[in-house]
Amino acid sequence: MTLFSADQQLTKHSYYAATALRGAEYSALESALECDVAVVGGGLAGLSAAIEMAQRGYSVVVLEAQQVGWGASGRNGGQVIAGLACDQSVIEQQLGDIASRAVWDMTMEALRLIGERREGFDIDCDWRSGYLNLAVNARKAKDLQVWQAHMQRVYGYETQWIAPAEMRQWIASERFHSGVHDPLGGHLHPLKYSLGLARAAASLGVQILEGSAVLAMEPGNTVRLRTARGSVRASHVLLAGNVYLHGVAPMLERRIMPVGTYIVASEPLAPERARSLVPSGAAVCDTNFVLDYFRPTADHRMLYGGRVSYSTATPTNLAASMQRRMATTFPQLADTKIEYSWGGFVDISMNRAPDFGRLPGEHANVYYLQGFSGHGLALTGLAGRLVAEAIAGDAERFDTFARIRHRPFPGGRLLRTPALVMGMAYYRLRDML
Repeated sequence: MTLFSADQQLTKHSYYAATALRGAEYSALESALECDVAVVGGGLAGLSAAIEMAQRGYSVVVLEAQQVGWGASGRNGGQVIAGLACDQSVIEQQLGDIASRAVWDMTMEALRLIGERREGFDIDCDWRSGYLNLAVNARKAKDLQVWQAHMQRVYGYETQWIAPAEMRQWIASERFHSGVHDPLGGHLHPLKYSLGLARAAASLGVQILEGSAVLAMEPGNTVRLRTARGSVRASHVLLAGNVYLHGVAPMLERRIMPVGTYIVASEPLAPERARSLVPSGAAVCDTNFVLDYFRPTADHRMLYGGRVSYSTATPTNLAASMQRRMATTFPQLADTKIEYSWGGFVDISMNRAPDFGRLPGEHANVYYLQGFSGHGLALTGLAGRLVAEAIAGDAERFDTFARIRHRPFPGGRLLRTPALVMGMAYYRLRDML
């Protein structure tokens, strides 16, 4: 089973797809077009870049293989979190103090950018402020306190420590020991947000084409992208399709791994019962390496994610297994019906840091954004802005990210997935111990 077919099998059961109004569809490419910038991928990164470049006066075409927001952009956990998927120490070790501070500041800009886009383009996406990062035991709590103190001292990142005696004020679960609250983070409906970005891009003159998978890319001073029924020539190209590029840029494939992630949404709860679970209404993650994440929705459901898979096959009994997982955190929801269960693939990099750059040699006018590693809801917007700055002639901030070193996953095409499975088994064991 391919990544596309596996995702198609699950997308129809998505709570997001059931509660977001797509409105008018975008047509497929059936002619030869020319533009300044062609974007491959109609997700958050591609649409954000399209908006930024259109605002700078460039003509932009977006080619989406399926529908806008069809991939991880429109089906993720909806959590808007500061920082990167990797620990900030990874950036400090690679880039040094000054550049790591610049990277952190840009991730905070990414949070603000979501607010600016919501307000500037009138995007109604069920925004709710607040993020909780919770430790499941005293050992992990100690690590979290060390991290909190470092981030406050070095980066001025202010969060509120929640001691064990205070936990019941924040979450109705005995599973967690202590944690931190970040008022700047939050959560939203990612498909509504993605569709809002598409409408915003179209209003700025961006031509969005759905059902237009790129089959080949021909280099040159103007790059030619071929689809089944047409082609686009562009002075610059942005590859923003992460795990769905399918051979368009083989040199990038070894640096990311598709990982299946899965989410469920409960039946609607009584409003007071829903509020009692997470009184602040915040998004929640635990601090495990293989983590659980959850949040209340605007219509009083519990949305719960956490299972990961390294196979293209849909996990069996997904709703039942995720319901048991949710009941581990909230035993009071053990008899709650699961109404939606869905999932799909995200792209992770070897070190969980984002992988931004330009292709080498004759492809030097081709940019790429990948490796968000499940932490891209906010960062994708910032990434699109950085590409636009670089194409417009100011590449300093883009090149700061491009300096992050990335290694290919070991084992080649056949063995890299089994190698990752063994590695993740080790981290699961470490989390349990």
